[in-house]
Amino acid sequence: MRDVLDDLMTWWESGRTVGVGTVVATFQSAPRPPGASMLVGPDDTAVGSVSGGCVEGAVYDLAQEVAASGEPVLQRYGVSDDDAFAVGLTCGGILDVYVEKVDRETFPELGDVAADIRSGRPVALATVIEHPDASVLGHRLVIRPDASTGSATVSGSLGSERMDDAIRDDALGLLAQGHNATLTYGPHGERRGEGMRVFVWAFAPKPRMLVFGAIDFAAAVARVGAFLGYHVTVCDARPVFATHSRFPDADEVVVDWPHRYLAAEAEAGRVDARTVVAVLTHDPKFDVPLLEVALRLPEVAYIGAMGSRRTHEDREQRLKEAGLTADEIARLSSPIGLDLGARTPEETAISIAAEIIAGRWGGTGSRLGVLDGRIHREHVLP
Repeated sequence: MRDVLDDLMTWWESGRTVGVGTVVATFQSAPRPPGASMLVGPDDTAVGSVSGGCVEGAVYDLAQEVAASGEPVLQRYGVSDDDAFAVGLTCGGILDVYVEKVDRETFPELGDVAADIRSGRPVALATVIEHPDASVLGHRLVIRPDASTGSATVSGSLGSERMDDAIRDDALGLLAQGHNATLTYGPHGERRGEGMRVFVWAFAPKPRMLVFGAIDFAAAVARVGAFLGYHVTVCDARPVFATHSRFPDADEVVVDWPHRYLAAEAEAGRVDARTVVAVLTHDPKFDVPLLEVALRLPEVAYIGAMGSRRTHEDREQRLKEAGLTADEIARLSSPIGLDLGARTPEETAISIAAEIIAGRWGGTGSRLGVLDGRIHREHVLP
C-alpha cells in the first residue's frame, strides 16, 4: 500500500470510491511480495501492480466489480492450464489477492493510518480476508506500539476481544521484523485453529543504512541505499568532508567519531535487526574502534568494511588484539561487496547492495542462469 498511498488518499479525501487489490500470500515464484497493491480509481485509472503484469487485467476487472458491489473477494491466481498468457502467472507462481472497496465509509481509519505511515510512526493494519461468517470479512484492527509500555494501543475490532488480543500480539512481532504476513486462526481467534485468515500490513519505519566514511564511494552507496528504501545516514569525524552538499541522497549527514556515533545510536535503540552498516573509511584509527562496536551489537542485518585483502588481514589482526572473538569477526563482510568486477564508486555501490540483498534473502550471488530451482526465495532475515 505504501507505494500507492498518495493516489489512494487523494481519492479517499475527496469522498470517492476505490477498488483495491492487495497481494496477501505468495507461493513458488510469484513476482510481487505480500502487501503489493493495485488501485482502480473512480475514473477507471489503474495505479500500482500486484503481479508485474501477469494478472493485472483480471484484478482490474475484479476490483471494478467489488467497488460496485461492496463485497470483498479473496481470489487465487496461478498458471492457467489452457493459456498461461490469458489470466495466469506465466512465471509459474501462485498468489492470493484480496480485493476490497475503500472509501470513507468502509475504511474510516485510513486517514490516521496514512498520517502514521507518512510520519514514519510504526503502525500495523490487520484485515480479515477469510472467515466462515461472511459478515466478518473486511473487519480491521489498527495496532500502534507504545514504546513507553512495551505494549500497544488498538482501534477497531475484528469481531471479538479474543481475536483482537491474538492479532495485536502477532502484529507487534511483524512490526519489529518489518514485513507483512497472512496469519491463520480459528474462527474465534484460536491460535491452533483454522478458518480465519488475517492479513497484516506492518508499516514499520524505513530500515537504516549507516555509511561511515565521507568519501566518493560513500556518496554512491548512499544513492543506492536511498533507492532501495533505506533511511541513509553518512557519518564522518571530519566536518570538511561530511557535508550535505557532498551527500545529497543521504537523509542525514553526521559529524562525529564513527564508533561514538554508532554506540550512541545503539544505546538509544535506533539500531535493530534491519540495520545495515557499511564501513568505508579503510583507516585503522576510524574503522577498528567502529567495528569493535558494530561486531558486538546483538542485532544488525549486515556489517561490511571496505579495503584490500592486505587491509582486511591487518584489520582482522587488530580486531583480534582488541579482544573480539572468532565468531564476532566472522560477522564481518570484508572486503565488502560481491565479486562483480566493480571499479567505479557506482559499480562498487551496486556490489555492496547486491551483497546486502543476497544476505537478506539467502541468495548465493551466482548467476541465475547456472542455477536450478526457485528464483524467489522465502524471507530469511527481517
